[in-house]
Amino acid sequence: MDGVITGFAIIATVIATGYLLGRRGSLGENGREVLTRLAFHVATPALLFVTLARADLTVIFSPSLLATALATFLSAAVFIAVGAVRRWGVGRTTIGALCSAYVNAGNLGIPIAVYVLGDASLVAPVLLFQQLVLTPVALTILDQAGADAARRTLRQRLTTPFRNPVVFGSLGGVAVSASGWSPPGALLEPAILIGNMAVPAVLLAFGISLRGSSFPGRGAERGPVLLSAGLKSLAQPAIAWLVAAGLFRLDATDQLNVVVIAALPAAQNLFNYAARYDIGARLARESILLSTLLSVPVLTVVAALLG
Repeated sequence: MDGVITGFAIIATVIATGYLLGRRGSLGENGREVLTRLAFHVATPALLFVTLARADLTVIFSPSLLATALATFLSAAVFIAVGAVRRWGVGRTTIGALCSAYVNAGNLGIPIAVYVLGDASLVAPVLLFQQLVLTPVALTILDQAGADAARRTLRQRLTTPFRNPVVFGSLGGVAVSASGWSPPGALLEPAILIGNMAVPAVLLAFGISLRGSSFPGRGAERGPVLLSAGLKSLAQPAIAWLVAAGLFRLDATDQLNVVVIAALPAAQNLFNYAARYDIGARLARESILLSTLLSVPVLTVVAALLG
């Protein structure tokens, strides 16, 4: 329980700071946009490069991660199916699907893994899976769904994933890890320093975006927001438990690990992606906020039942 409170308190404090900055106009009219671009083009690629360059890629292949991946795909698939039927559009549906399944494994998952599960390394496989599989696919779709996609040549379409700064940083880190080379500190320290800006920049931008916004789940985005938040907060943990216990027959400890990670709220960097591509920003903001609020009681119940 302490881990849940600690993790959420850290995030809430930074978001509240961003909200106050937005209300005071301290960063000007374009403060949120500048922070979003800084995080997307510079800080997040650097953070992912450093994280993946020092990661053990063999942790990807484990029954626990397979259970997590299956729960992720199933949760996202439900939103995609509904989005296709309701004709919400490719870009908007992609953002909603991410908010339905992409967990906050970094800035919230790590403290919760430490204080609830007792091991911060348990979120490493999920971070790798999301950055190596989900992020490249989703950002490529968003690139292709953009307003200028029709004007791109076939060569530009095929090379889209490799020109995206977030994907490029991830692939660079994987290449370094796979090579077994350890970059000297003089090369890695600047990337670490820049990467440390990513999480606070995203959280501050998210806080600024809350200025003047209504309570989540109202207005034009009510349907997609409630669906994505419900899938993320309730359906994905339930699916994860069913898959972990019924399909993979994991032991009680591994079941707890899988379900706790699945119960984490949607990641704040999804709002960064939505704002960057100007697709579904309100959907992302409200869904992230609502799933974050819901995850507090959900994580508490999961820890009580399976812990």
